[in-house]
Amino acid sequence: YVARTPDATPIDSTRMGNCCACLTSAGAADGSSVEMKQRGGGANGGGGGGGGKMAPSLTVSRRMSAQSVAIDGEMVRVSGNGLALVGCSIEQDASYWEWQIERTGGGGSADDGDDDDETNAPKFGVATKKDQKFYRALQAAEIDDNEMSGDDGTALMRSVSVRDGDTVGVAVQQSDLPMIQFLLNGEPLHDIAINRFRGAVFPAIYVREGIKAEVVFDEDNFKELSPHARFGPLIAARGII
Repeated sequence: YVARTPDATPIDSTRMGNCCACLTSAGAADGSSVEMKQRGGGANGGGGGGGGKMAPSLTVSRRMSAQSVAIDGEMVRVSGNGLALVGCSIEQDASYWEWQIERTGGGGSADDGDDDDETNAPKFGVATKKDQKFYRALQAAEIDDNEMSGDDGTALMRSVSVRDGDTVGVAVQQSDLPMIQFLLNGEPLHDIAINRFRGAVFPAIYVREGIKAEVVFDEDNFKELSPHARFGPLIAARGII
């Protein structure tokens, strides 16, 4: 196909493909050229452009956490009472992260009897995606003193009694036999491991009063080793949540 410009100069459409490469380097201010530049994404996958969409973050998500949970300014420390989710789904075959614990109430003593009370112990693991509609329904069910279909969001979580300075590690395996493993100060808790789960899940904690927990994804800041070399630090997926 041959088109003609107003001055009757013929333009061969088969050569127009070369123009696309020129657009990205022309420095044009229009949104289309910017979009073409960003299509490949930045080296760290955190490029902001793209119509204001936000990439998943390795921080606690306010919109996916209960209002009763306090989240610090850096979005990595939680306290209060309730369920909190990290805003990044787990896409790796094998991943590991830690919750580093600080007791803010009850003294945190090794002889504190409350440490061994599982009914008041925080829960660790993963959870499916949550929103504020879920928490409102959960709160309404609690007020009515009814069961909300038995789902409080912690089906893929387990209680771990903790003391001040403890580290709870969570290792998730998705290939072969999906499994969630728990470690307390580096020691595996085999009895509470979860075998088999399906669907997209997010790192989660059910925090309790008197406890502050910090989620750690940076390997340099881990206090313990993962259960196996294949369990690497969780990496933010490129998809949008």
